[in-house]
Parts: sequence; structure tokens; C-alpha cells
Amino acid sequence: MIASFIGALVFVILGAGLIIYPRYVDVDISPIILSITGLISILFFGLVAITLFRKLFDKKAGLIINKQGIIDNAGGTSAGTIAWDNIIEIKISKVMSQKFLMIIVNNPQDYIDMETNIIKKQAMKLNYTNYGSPITIASNTLKINFDNLNSLLQQKLKEHKENKTVGI
Repeated sequence: MIASFIGALVFVILGAGLIIYPRYVDVDISPIILSITGLISILFFGLVAITLFRKLFDKKAGLIINKQGIIDNAGGTSAGTIAWDNIIEIKISKVMSQKFLMIIVNNPQDYIDMETNIIKKQAMKLNYTNYGSPITIASNTLKINFDNLNSLLQQKLKEHKENKTVGI
């Protein structure tokens, strides 16, 4: 998480450099395009840096898995409580080199509507449009590696579905 935080800060600094010194960048691109790219870099990676900084000092568990479902406090667009009954499936998605678990739910709009932060709400809408779910979980802010997290959640979802079928 610290490495990701430092990486995000580097991109904020590079974005600022594109805005302040677009003439000194040795590429055949308009200074206006470079400035817009710099602004996007500052906004996106600035949000990432702020989220990671807050997570570094957050004492709450990143993810709680219980009989009712998953309580997500893992990242910037944490969904809160995700009931097992709402989860259709859990898929792996990859953006650049970062893997995410996409929690496909039967009521995605409800999770988007519950979010009160406008930036997080927009990020959830974007996730839903691009990946089929507003709920994503990455393991880079958790004390578990991605493959183990995926296996654990897949197993718990399978157990829930089997118990529901049996009538337990």
C-alpha cells in the first residue's frame, strides 16, 4: 500500500509537471493536450493517493466475511455490507496490471444509490458501465493476497448457495 501511495504521488508530480512545463516535454503533442493530461493525472492519482493515505491509518478491518455477507471497507469505493443473497457471482477483472474482484449483484443500482459521496458514486457508475458491477475489491489494501482472497470468497459464496438450497 505504501508503494502504491508513493506511485500515486509520483503521478501527481508528473501531472503537475505537464501543466507547469508543457513546452519542455519532448513529444509531438500540443501543450494544451499535455496540460489536460496533467490535470487528469493530478485528479485521478490525487484521489488514489488520498484514499491510500486514509487507508494507511484506518484501524477498521478492510473486509469482514460472515454468514450474512461481506462487509467491504477495502478501498475508495467500498460498498459497505454486501448480502450473500444479492451476490450472483464473483469475477476476476484486470485493469492494467491490477487485479480486482468484481462482485456481481442482482441489485447494482441499489448499491450505487446508497453511496452519498458524489465522486465515489461516479466511480461506482463507471465500474458498473465498464465491468458489469459497481462493486470492486482489490487485495492490495488487505492483508491477504489476491488469489487467496478470491478462493476464500468463492468458497463462502458456494457454501451460502449450497446452504440456501438445502434450506439451512
